[in-house]
Amino acid sequence: MKNSLIVGAGHYLPERIVTNDELSTLMNTSDAWIIERTGIKERRWFTPGKDTVTSMAKQASEMAIKNAGTKTSEIDFIIFATITPDYFIPGNGVLLQRELGLQGIGALDVRNACSGFVYALSIADQFIKTGMYKNILVVGAEIQSSALDKSDEGRSSAVIFADGAGAVVLQATDEPNRGILSTHLHADGDFAEELYVKDPGSSREVRISQELIDSGSFNLKMNGNTVFKHAVVRFDEVIREALSANQLGPEDLNLLIPHQANLRISQFIQAKLGLEERQVFNNIMYYGNTTAATIPVAISEAIEQQRISPNDLVCLAAFGSGFTWASALIRW
Repeated sequence: MKNSLIVGAGHYLPERIVTNDELSTLMNTSDAWIIERTGIKERRWFTPGKDTVTSMAKQASEMAIKNAGTKTSEIDFIIFATITPDYFIPGNGVLLQRELGLQGIGALDVRNACSGFVYALSIADQFIKTGMYKNILVVGAEIQSSALDKSDEGRSSAVIFADGAGAVVLQATDEPNRGILSTHLHADGDFAEELYVKDPGSSREVRISQELIDSGSFNLKMNGNTVFKHAVVRFDEVIREALSANQLGPEDLNLLIPHQANLRISQFIQAKLGLEERQVFNNIMYYGNTTAATIPVAISEAIEQQRISPNDLVCLAAFGSGFTWASALIRW
């Protein structure tokens, strides 16, 4: 059976930097308030007319393919994680396929929000293990800023979410004990409405109306306290699950790359696992929460910053809307 190895990573972030001070001109907030609660200093928002989910994903993908030392023509499958597609239908996988000139290969879309990239990576791993594909492009990309309620009412989520794209090339390898060691996927739909965007929903008599727009049902709704309480529990559980499945412990980790949901959550998990600061990668301070894009962007930056070396033990973990949560343990 083949193993799956991440052989290249790439990312793209919009050029527009939105500081906390700028947000304080739009809503009742401040730099100190945002940093205290989220750890975020600034984030990136897309430029209309320039950035799309597809265009950002293309740039991240081309960087990942180049860093993998492979050719675009060698990619034989695309898995695209996003909850903010450019079109309602079709999904973004085929749009990226078209931009990369890969017509004919399969393209799959994953809608698991903040856990989307780890879910997508797990799916890609299964395809490679069975020998169905050899080089899979796994992408996470989002434009969240256009859906945010930038009023006082939407403040708790508007200061957190942002835009960006990341990608990795997952490749089959015969090397034993390298690559993805295991993945672990979970969900609990009882909490679906604690973090969601209600409309446009197909079960409405009219999908889009002025009444629905005025009601705010097209904006992201988040119960921050509930999300935080569940996240700190599930993050810890799913990381330990991955380590335990491979007869390893937190002390064996070289690097934990958590979904960049909130710096306070990452710091809480770091303390709970007894990890040193060098063992955890965080970049939410500069980019905010880019949902499915946070982990591939972080992987790409961690490689650039030489935070990951061959044979390092790396754990990816995510928690988000659904609620869904997941982890992947990788021997680099």
